[in-house]
Amino acid sequence: MKKFALIIAMILFVASGVSAQGFLKKIGKAVKDKTEDKTEETVDKAVDKVFDGIGGLLGGKKKDKKSNDDEDEDNAPSDGQAKPGTWTCPNPECGHTGNTGKFCDDCGTKRPDNAPLSADAQKSDFVPGEVAIFEDKLVGEQVGEFPSKWDLVRGYAEVGRIGGEAAIAMSKDDSWISPLMKDGSKNYLGDVFTIEYDMLFDDSEKNGAPSIELDIMHESEKRDNELFTITYYLGSDKHNFNCYYCLSSEPGFTNKDGHSESVAGPFNDGRWHHYALSFNKRAIKFYIDGRRVINVPNAKPGAGWVTLFAQGGSKDVYVKNFRIGKGAVDLYDRNATDKSEVEKAIAESGKFVTNNILFVSGKADLKPESMEEIKKVADYMKKNPSARFEVQGHCDNQGSDKVNDPLSQQRAEAVVKALEGMGVDGFNLRAVGKGSHEPVADNSTEAGRAKNRRVEFIKK
Repeated sequence: MKKFALIIAMILFVASGVSAQGFLKKIGKAVKDKTEDKTEETVDKAVDKVFDGIGGLLGGKKKDKKSNDDEDEDNAPSDGQAKPGTWTCPNPECGHTGNTGKFCDDCGTKRPDNAPLSADAQKSDFVPGEVAIFEDKLVGEQVGEFPSKWDLVRGYAEVGRIGGEAAIAMSKDDSWISPLMKDGSKNYLGDVFTIEYDMLFDDSEKNGAPSIELDIMHESEKRDNELFTITYYLGSDKHNFNCYYCLSSEPGFTNKDGHSESVAGPFNDGRWHHYALSFNKRAIKFYIDGRRVINVPNAKPGAGWVTLFAQGGSKDVYVKNFRIGKGAVDLYDRNATDKSEVEKAIAESGKFVTNNILFVSGKADLKPESMEEIKKVADYMKKNPSARFEVQGHCDNQGSDKVNDPLSQQRAEAVVKALEGMGVDGFNLRAVGKGSHEPVADNSTEAGRAKNRRVEFIKK
């Protein structure tokens, strides 16, 4: 259409006696632009520029024509208005509009329960586990060597470079690797965890694609006997993602009768894509670039360790930013049978007692693994903003009251500070140190002393 308009313009030039030399210079520049950048957008812009110049020389105006994109912009909400399916942050110090996920894009405030959420946004509910169990950003790794934070299950892998940055090159022939834990443990996942990684594969030449697996193993099982596995094949223009899992009713960990399947893609375009897994007690959710593609509601627990597998295809697969986190996407409340641990405890006894908030010996410094337990209380309090708690710190009888009493107070205050850091209103919290004066078990045994070292959240 634009070429036709250009020809008409040339005829008008001849008819109007406009200088042909200036016009040809403009045509030449458009051809040069077209040669240097063959994208349609660049060619259109170059021709538009010449056509606009012709319009000026002819004394006319640029044709007032709107593309579909222009119409979309006109119909879009103005600044300060949220698009349909999005929500506005209720935090008075924020007020950010256009949020689509579970938390505000700017300040992290949780979406109000009554806020609208689009179908796509509902599938973008991934939340990384807060405490890192394992993380590898390949800092300081030597190209050509096996990645130092990993163990080889089978095949071949090495540190490579792609796009100027380090990544794990998983061999197209066979590559099966697993995170290398310092203590050699194969029981580090637990029942609430997330796994994330970035992966790149380029099949632009259509020469064949690899099969990929993310395998979650039980501690006692070996390769090919997975508790559940996510499998996908990066061939063609659409990719099948499958989850094979043990049903909760299965007595063992190897008979994977459960199956969920989804089609999405393509993800073999030579770009980095973000893959993420969430497991919470029974729920398996798998995401690509933030959008959920697998949703299994009732799988068997018992995860111990994880492996990453790639095989086949014409080129290596590249992986970076692998992370395992403690914590997961909240469980869906199925007829209120999945109330949180804190909710159940408060409903039954009016308090939540835990031995999973740990401190450095003899100090009030919280250990990182304590944050998951504290987050349970924070989630409850943010869901119930009028709830008030007395946070009690309790010790065993090792040491004198002169030491234990102030230490228990300092530990209770440390928990309160951590809750405030997670967005809980400190007005609703009161720290109280109880020392060793209220034991719940026999202090003469180690098991009893362990029970006495606790934190209690008493609802007021």
